[in-house]
Amino acid sequence: MDMLSTPFALYPANVAAWIPGFSWGVWLPYLIGALVLVIGLITGRSEFLQKRGLDKIVVLGPVFFAVALAVFGTEHFTFSTILAGMVPAWLPGHMFWALFVGACLIAAALSIAARKYAWLASALTGVLILLFVLLIHLPNVVGNPHTRISWVVVLREPAFAGGAFALAATQEGGWKPQTRHAFATLARFLIAIPIAFMGVQQCLHQELSPGVPLIKSTPLWVPAHALWGYVTGAIYVVIAMSLLLNKQVRRAATWLGLIVLLLVLLLYLPIVLANPADIANGLNYLADTLLLCGAVLALAGIRDQNSSYEM
Repeated sequence: MDMLSTPFALYPANVAAWIPGFSWGVWLPYLIGALVLVIGLITGRSEFLQKRGLDKIVVLGPVFFAVALAVFGTEHFTFSTILAGMVPAWLPGHMFWALFVGACLIAAALSIAARKYAWLASALTGVLILLFVLLIHLPNVVGNPHTRISWVVVLREPAFAGGAFALAATQEGGWKPQTRHAFATLARFLIAIPIAFMGVQQCLHQELSPGVPLIKSTPLWVPAHALWGYVTGAIYVVIAMSLLLNKQVRRAATWLGLIVLLLVLLLYLPIVLANPADIANGLNYLADTLLLCGAVLALAGIRDQNSSYEM
């Protein structure tokens, strides 16, 4: 139902091959993502300038999260027919749901970036992503229990939902302290468990591009390309244990967010720049990893007196 859910590479044909040259189908997600990025940077510039060290990176977490949401939401309109086909068969109006979800994701991205009703938008986004898990991904796992990618997707989505709930936990104006604490605790588990799973997957399949271990292999131009899967996997597992044990959560999430951001900048951004028209193997992987980065940094942005969120 959404571009958060299933990478284009899982379809029988490469969607990029359907795009004759450069068109709105290629460029609109970039443009909307760039617009949300600019809005987020302008809105958060004062806080960014006030922070020091790694806290500056943490401030950018909601912006990264919003940009990725905007990209995926826009693809609901540029690839609406494909996404309508992902809607469960028992739901009527497949095209309506594809477009409606896209509009919701874009609206949430704008709200989070502009910091207007972000407390509500982030919580609703978390609920929406969990609905994707229940309605789409769990049935896929039941139907294909021996397919590795089905398990990666169904355990990846809760990390994104956790990022949305972490954002909700940082919005003091919209929720009571008890509710923010509940969001913070839920976010920590929803992020930690998928991170541990992805870490194990990276170690078992070290040839896969680090970040979110889907089906794309690490490019051969990356020095010691097979090594990075082991390194990323080990880091993921260690940090996941810290999150699960509620020890140094803020510090662990901050460093993990920084590592994932470096993967976005040093690995996936060059892939996109080399061939921006290849949405399946370029932009979607970049946005997927950026969404994970934003989710983890959102967790790092929580200051919960009842938990170990100190730096």
